[in-house]
Parts: sequence; C-alpha cells; structure tokens
Amino acid sequence: MSMTKEMTSGKPYKLILGFCIPMIFGNIFQQLYNMVDSIIVGQYVGVDALAAVGSTGAINFLVIGFALGLCSGFSILAAQSFGEGNYKEMRRYIINTVYLCAIAAVILTVSTILLTGPILKITKTPDDIFKDAYDYIIIIFGGISATIFYNMLAGILRALGDSRTPLIFLGVSSVLNVILDLVLIIAFNMGVAGAGFATVISQGVSAVLCLIYMKRNYDILAFEKDELAFSGKRALKLMSIGLPMALQFSITAIGTIIAQSAVNSLGKTAIAAVTAANKIQTIVTAPMESLGITMATYCGQNRGAGKYTRIRAGIRQSLFMSMIYCAAACLVVWFLSGYIGLLFVKSSETEVLRLSVEFLRYNGVFYPTLGILFILRNGLQGMGYSMLPMLAGVSELVARTLVILLFIGTFGFRAACLASPLAWVLADLLLITVYAVKMRSLKTELITRWKTAKA
Repeated sequence: MSMTKEMTSGKPYKLILGFCIPMIFGNIFQQLYNMVDSIIVGQYVGVDALAAVGSTGAINFLVIGFALGLCSGFSILAAQSFGEGNYKEMRRYIINTVYLCAIAAVILTVSTILLTGPILKITKTPDDIFKDAYDYIIIIFGGISATIFYNMLAGILRALGDSRTPLIFLGVSSVLNVILDLVLIIAFNMGVAGAGFATVISQGVSAVLCLIYMKRNYDILAFEKDELAFSGKRALKLMSIGLPMALQFSITAIGTIIAQSAVNSLGKTAIAAVTAANKIQTIVTAPMESLGITMATYCGQNRGAGKYTRIRAGIRQSLFMSMIYCAAACLVVWFLSGYIGLLFVKSSETEVLRLSVEFLRYNGVFYPTLGILFILRNGLQGMGYSMLPMLAGVSELVARTLVILLFIGTFGFRAACLASPLAWVLADLLLITVYAVKMRSLKTELITRWKTAKA
C-alpha cells in the first residue's frame, strides 16, 4: 500500500491546505517536546531551572537547525524526482540521503559534546544556572542522531506527498514525552536532565515508528540491489542543496546566539521571560512554518514536472492564507500572552510575565513579515535555489547583530525584543527580489525545455 500524493495537478490552495494541515499539527507536536519540558521544569523545579533550559535555546537551534536544514535539503531532490515520475532515481537519492545523514549524525554528536561547555561560556551563561544548562543540552546533543533520522524519514514522506504519517508518530511520541517528563522530573527528581532524556527518548521512538511504517506500507520505496550503492555524484548534488540550507539555519542561529548572549547579560529574569515568550511564539508561528515547508514540497514536485504557472499560483495563494493567519496570531499574542505565560511560571513572577508579554507584542506586530519569509525561502529552496536563500540568513544575522551591538546598551530588553523582527524585514527585502528574478529565469528555462521536448 502507498500513500503518496502528487501536487502537480488540481487546485493549488486545496492541495496546499490538505498537505499543510497535518504538518501544522505535526509541527506543534514537535514543538511540544521543549514546551512541555519548560512547563514542567518551570512549575516543578523553578525559575532558575527554566532559565537554564532557556539559555541553551539558541545553541540548540544552531545544531538542531543545521540537522533539519540538511534533512530538508536532501528531500528536495527526492520530491523533484517523484514529481518527474522517475522513481528509480528517487530511490537512489533517498539511499544516498541515508548515508549522508549517518555521517552527519556521527560528526555532530562528537563535535557538539566536545564544544558545549566552551560555547555556554562564550554565550555568557550565568554561573548559577551553568550546570543545569550544561546537563540539559549535553543530553539533547548526545541524542542528536534520533532527531536527524526522524527528520530524514519525515522529509522523505513529505517529498512523496505524505504529511499525515509523521503527524501520527509525533503525536504518539509527544504523549510519551509528557509521561516521561512527569516520571523523570517529578517522580525520580532528575531535574533538567530528566527533561533532556524525555526529549531524546521520545524523538527516537518517533523515528523507529516512522521507519517501521514506511517499510510496511510504501512499495515505492522497495529498493533494488543496484539502487543501494553509494553515488559520489548524487551525494555531491544532495550536499549542494542540503548544505546551503543547513548553513542558512546555522547562520540564522548564530544571530539568535548573539541575541541570547545579550539576553543572558540582562540576568535570570530576562532569560526566563524570553524563554517563556519563545516557547509561546514557537507554537503560534508553527502554522506559518508548516505552510513554508509545504511550499518546499509543492514547488519541488512542480519544478520536477515543469509546471511554472502552478508554482506562481501556489506561492500567491499561500501568501494570502499566511497573511490571514498572521493577523489572527498577532491578536492572540497581543491579548492572551499574559495568560498563556502562566503555563511556564507562577503568577507571583510578575516581572517575568510582564517582560514575556512585552517581547511577544513587539514580535507579533511583525508576524506578516515572518510569514512571507517562510514561504519565499522554502519555495525557492524547493525549486532548487538553495544558495540564494542562504543569503537571507546572512541578512538576518547582520540585522540581529547590529541591533544587539548598537542598541542593547541603551534600550536594554526592548532591543532584544526588536532584534528578530528587524531581521525578518531585512531578509524579506532580499527574498522578494530573489524570487522575482528567479521566477523569470525559471519561466525561460521551462519554456526552453518544453520546446526542446516538442521538437
């Protein structure tokens, strides 16, 4: 049995929504890993422990984001081959993706374990929360192979048009994560280390379930012997797309680390406030991110099928849907963020709550710019233009760095609030320009391909 889904025919908005909605829930489930950790840590261990987990957020994003970028980039060539109907080539790209992900898992595990301590010092992690921060993040990095292989498998399924199956397994593992958090943190009194182990174990379970399901239900992934060989040519092509996407995540994360360092210098209260705010924001912005990831698959399949007009229509309709959601999300964080913040800290922590609301309100006003960023960046990557969107990551890094260096001393916490929104605006200016240029060149390329095929 196969649950593949082609996105090269039918009304774009229906296909995009049908693919995106399961991904939204899946994305939210995935974000719940860290969110549940933070809620339980904040409520049962304390604000210092919450600050410790939060102080590692940027470093976590740097490493995990790199891994996610690799997996997303590798899946694009599978999506293009699937859209083209060349399933044999698709399987060759997939097996080489497996080899490359295994190598990446070893390199990232070893390097992050060795460098975690120095990085925490560089980012000015306060001494009184340093041990908890180290204990938490070292466990997360020790289990990075589980994260890589789940996201690799989920990326392959999405390339085939199946966004529902990863959702199911993430739902199961999210429930497991909650149970393990409660058992390890409360019953066994393991503190932040318990939260780390719960996250890694849960992610590993989702990866194993995904693999078992794919082996049993996807005939299209039945490999023939000649398709299992490592191919240097295909590996290089995969790296040419996956590595720029991974670096784009990491470049963005470096900007986040700079911002995190500035927040760390403002003290534990500011760290806890930004931690709570970022957890809320991650959930609120999950639908925007899911719509963006959907466009990578949609554009990848249609690029493979040579359907330029469908790509333009899909981008236009997804932008319209995103703007509607962004307006609603802004209203939610503006009026309800104070109440949602009570999930993470007790009502007596009035200063933490006040600062988290301030952070979310400043960011919420700029959500439409973030929605545009997700769609155009992922759409361009899906079409195979992975290097240029990486420059948008560079522009984000520049914006965040300038805001922190120039204004954090004068404006303090408010500068930290505005660092990301200004980065989104600068990235959008670049992405909109790149999109306009590349769509013109893609149109010419596909017309030439059509004329050649007709002749």
